[in-house]
Amino acid sequence: MELPIIRLAREELVNFDYAVQKEWLITNGLGGYAASTVLGLNTRKYHGLLVASLHPPGDRTVCLAKLDETIQVGNTVQQLGVNEFHDAIHPKGHLFLNQFSVSPFPEYNYVVHAVEVKKTIFMPKKKNAVAVIYQVLNNNNEAVTFRIFPLLTCRHFHSVRQRASMSFSQQQESNKVTVSFDAPKATISAQTTLGNFVEKPVWIERLYYREEANRGESHLDDCYQPGYFELELPHGLTEFAIISAASENSQECATVLETLGNSISSVKAQSASEIAWRASLLAKFYDKHSNVVASDWLNWLLLAADTFVVKGSDSRPSVLAGYFWFETWGRDTFVSLPGLLLVTGRFEDARDILLNFMAYSKRGLIPNCVEDRCGEAFYNTVDATLWYVNAVLQFLKYTGDFNFVQKQLWEGLKRIVEYYERGTDFGIHLDSDGLLAHGSRLTWMDAEVDGKAITPRTGKAVEIQALWYNALMTMQQLSEKFEEKSLAEKYAEMALAARKSFNEKFWNSEGGFLFDVINESGCDASLRPNQIIAVALDFAMPEAEKCKRIVDVVRRELLTPFGLRTLARGDPKYKSMYVGDRRSRDQAYHNGTVWPWLLGPYVTSVHKTKSSSAQELQNLLMPLFTQQLTQAGLGTLSEIFDGDPPHTPRGCIAQAWSVAEPLRAYLEDVLQIGPRYEKELLQF
Repeated sequence: MELPIIRLAREELVNFDYAVQKEWLITNGLGGYAASTVLGLNTRKYHGLLVASLHPPGDRTVCLAKLDETIQVGNTVQQLGVNEFHDAIHPKGHLFLNQFSVSPFPEYNYVVHAVEVKKTIFMPKKKNAVAVIYQVLNNNNEAVTFRIFPLLTCRHFHSVRQRASMSFSQQQESNKVTVSFDAPKATISAQTTLGNFVEKPVWIERLYYREEANRGESHLDDCYQPGYFELELPHGLTEFAIISAASENSQECATVLETLGNSISSVKAQSASEIAWRASLLAKFYDKHSNVVASDWLNWLLLAADTFVVKGSDSRPSVLAGYFWFETWGRDTFVSLPGLLLVTGRFEDARDILLNFMAYSKRGLIPNCVEDRCGEAFYNTVDATLWYVNAVLQFLKYTGDFNFVQKQLWEGLKRIVEYYERGTDFGIHLDSDGLLAHGSRLTWMDAEVDGKAITPRTGKAVEIQALWYNALMTMQQLSEKFEEKSLAEKYAEMALAARKSFNEKFWNSEGGFLFDVINESGCDASLRPNQIIAVALDFAMPEAEKCKRIVDVVRRELLTPFGLRTLARGDPKYKSMYVGDRRSRDQAYHNGTVWPWLLGPYVTSVHKTKSSSAQELQNLLMPLFTQQLTQAGLGTLSEIFDGDPPHTPRGCIAQAWSVAEPLRAYLEDVLQIGPRYEKELLQF
């Protein structure tokens, strides 16, 4: 299976403002990654050639910030690196960049002084390591001196460091340098397969990260340059590699380097193995779905889906919500699980994730977040648990594995409903009208400024009621399947009460759509996309005609080429752009900003209501799939977009549910290659 490619020619790369917005990302399956811009300029504190997950899949630590190169021909030295300071960009090696491509690994091609340099970066799976393969063609009649300067640091990826705060020791051998940092404790080693290491410590201070400055975040950073690797390259082609590894344990760091090998042939063999693995991932999908036509954009989506599925030291899988800064979030995991794992056939991983999160369940709640550094779980969510129940339903539709659910999850699922019924943390409880009440900032629209919720949604939010009803109907079906008749009758009565109250209270007859929230203060008639979830779920409460009206109003007021707006443009609270400091961005986050993940439930709703043909559904998704995969994060999809045209991508460059939900909708609703056991389970 041929891998897709994204290529930027020199004509695009010389446009600095255009090219510096494009970023690449490769991951190692542990939570670690390598990332930068296509120019080689790190514009974020999250960028780095080796961002290691020291306690997989968390504790992500920037270790090797980058490698900068120089070429010396005679007495002339030219720098290929590029760094930005507050008042200058120096050096400007990007001016020698002739081409950049990613397929699936990033490749930089430089031409300077009759020397052609190809620099390819890859990460071996399940190792906190990175390898950079250099192929240097010297067209001069004399030898050239090639030097590579590693920039090291040791900091959690949310932070920056200053020189005075770093304490470390350094050791070097003929072709290797090892630096051991005290806090955080980590050892970082780098070695070359050809040439020698020359000790010459230098500090590169006050590196400026423009994207962090734009976001109002800490953006000045110091890096340590322990020296450089030096090679004398004769006329013709020379191949070699720089490999780097990081670990809390110095011996483990050395072991990882040994497994990569100390020859260019062994490094290239591992690169080929990584490429072959990705090709096999695509081949397996198309073998299973022989009627699906392969395309570059679909291949990128399938490869992108894999980047979010990571495994810890215990080999248990989890889903990272987004790169760079998101952790393991319960809500994001279970919204994304069908698109990441079920439509792609990774049923064992789905099974393990469901089991793992059930073990975290506390007082009927699935965690909102599992913290990156320490693994502590936080439970401040009402919907992560309900999305979990929906993920169980989708898992059964694809696998029919009722035995697993009955033996491993069923008691936990019953406890969830019991706690929600009698009341649990954060004011979550079943009200007398059969609907689910909850406190503030517990839905996915949870941004705040100065401790005050931007969209508090206290009371009874529309999608929470939809998910609650969907959960009750799922539990009724499972109770019947597991021959617990009295329980099935109870769940059916609860579902009926919820549906009756919902249809009485949530329909906004004046607007022709659903209220977003109802509470003691009244009904919130803000036109938001949350109501589309009430249509998209398998067990939907609104009547068929009202479902069509909801789809129509969402199409008219909220639909954009790249997702749904979070608020109609005519609303006084609407924010057209997601820019500025954190306060400004949080005010816009759910008040107009476009979210691509919402295209998933929207397309499903259109399909369910027979509002468009299959071709029209595909046309809805094509702008996101074909245009945005070559913007911002190359080969993946951004977290959000501005509400107003041109809908500039913002937020994380790679977001799990941005990839998962549109991919799921394309396969299930457009191509209709969905689950095998749907009819058996969904006995409406």
